[in-house]
Amino acid sequence: MARAKNRGYQQTLTPTYTIRRWRLGEYIRLSKEDLKKGKDDSNSVKNQRDLLGDFYRRHMDEFESAAEYVDDGHTGTDANRENFQRLLADVMSGKINCVIVKDLSRFARNYSDAGSLIDNLFVQMGVRFISLAENVDSYLNPDSVSNIIVPITNVMNDNYCYQTSKKIRQVFDYKRRNGQYIGSFAPYGYIKDPKDKHQLIVDADAAEIVKRVYSMLLQGSSKRAIALYLNEHGIPSPTAYRRKKGLPVSSAVADDPMWGARMIHEILTNPIYTGDLVQGRRRVKSYKVHQIEAVPEEEWVRVPDTHEAIITHETFDKVQALLVRDTRTSPKGREVHLFSGFLKCADCGKSITRSQSGKNIYYACSTYKNRSRTACSMHSIKHNRLEAAVLFAIQYQVNTAVSYSEMITNINSAPLKKSQSHRLNDQIAAKEKELTRITRYKQSLYQDWKDGEITQQEYRDMKSDYERQAAELADVLARLNAERAELANGVDKEHPALVAFAKYQSIETLTREILTDLVDHIKVYENGNISVHFKFADEFRKIAEYIEINTTDTAEAG
Repeated sequence: MARAKNRGYQQTLTPTYTIRRWRLGEYIRLSKEDLKKGKDDSNSVKNQRDLLGDFYRRHMDEFESAAEYVDDGHTGTDANRENFQRLLADVMSGKINCVIVKDLSRFARNYSDAGSLIDNLFVQMGVRFISLAENVDSYLNPDSVSNIIVPITNVMNDNYCYQTSKKIRQVFDYKRRNGQYIGSFAPYGYIKDPKDKHQLIVDADAAEIVKRVYSMLLQGSSKRAIALYLNEHGIPSPTAYRRKKGLPVSSAVADDPMWGARMIHEILTNPIYTGDLVQGRRRVKSYKVHQIEAVPEEEWVRVPDTHEAIITHETFDKVQALLVRDTRTSPKGREVHLFSGFLKCADCGKSITRSQSGKNIYYACSTYKNRSRTACSMHSIKHNRLEAAVLFAIQYQVNTAVSYSEMITNINSAPLKKSQSHRLNDQIAAKEKELTRITRYKQSLYQDWKDGEITQQEYRDMKSDYERQAAELADVLARLNAERAELANGVDKEHPALVAFAKYQSIETLTREILTDLVDHIKVYENGNISVHFKFADEFRKIAEYIEINTTDTAEAG
């Protein structure tokens, strides 16, 4: 009885090829590289369709249905192809139980993906896999799948993609370093030169909007407020503008006719508007992983002056300085407050925040207000008093810059100019003496070790410490000597620090642009006093020293 049952059970597992009918899924793929080879290439969609259709007609009695899945212009290393994923979904749901391709490279060029699907998933689910070029049929000839030709072909396809990706990256890198623009689409504000697709030319209409975006931010508008302004004035977003002008549009970019804060941020942080070509800011992780990742700034490829600038470097740098400050606004607010991002607590170093009680506006330490009243004190100051004090400090510094310019003009017109700083000479002499002493100590260490006065470990530790001290002293000496050499060259009345302040001689009210140009930060003390820390502080110190050197002896002689 038992043997009869076993025989019957074995008999039910015997394949019945003549009556099995399959639900066929024909998969066709053409990559962008294949598209460039021409319409008559053997891998074209038409030729793949013809080959698969011919197979279906010759074996029609084996199939009860057939569906087509086409990915046109998609690389085989990316498993997230739309119709490839649709095919797999239909396989998982049982709608398809037979997959056919022209060759293995059409199915996938990623060795691990191809192997996992063909050797594991399809086998487990009883899905028949056919590849015409390699004569693979997992149902009629199961050994054809495990035959060495399949994994070797998959490895070759994978390596082909690796080599192709490597060559493309090398070509792109060469073009970037030679100042050629390689992006598929010109950035907003520019178009590609019809005579040279690797050269950018200004799009006058869009360039005006770019200038307005920068100007509005410098005048105190938030990114959100700028986006609202552009939308309210009917100015089309970059994508909508390109469509309106008949320019090519990326399919990866959302077709949004409205401006948003993110779009504004992209424009405000793109150095390409300065006339410098900065490329390679993002990259695909690898030829297998098609995710985009940010590239560290030090690895960006920069080539200066490759095209006409829309924004000056000075304006761009001002905007970057503003963007790193804390300039958040309230949900309904459009304007960034005058001192937003400039105020610091003199004790805890955290930001000073703005508050309003009725018509009174005041500032207080954020640590005290939001974290703990025992961690810091209030450091409160009213807005009117703060504004008046900062305005006075700036006016005083402006007058100082104008006075310095006049003094430098007189000094430079004199027959002799002095450039020797006793302070610098004394500092350099002291540091050189200290470096000589450290070097002598270091040289004596070896003999101390050999004489047994110190252990080998002590020798190594002390030697390392002396080397560190010597390196630090060498850096200080290099800086001091550079400063002395700079002083020897004299100071021009058109020094950037003097010009930056002198252009605000008629200042009567404060604006964010003035603060951005001249002020680094403002400290607020507990007693309500403030200290304004200006930009160019080191430059002003050097200018003051140059003036002192060239006026002290004259005054004494008089």
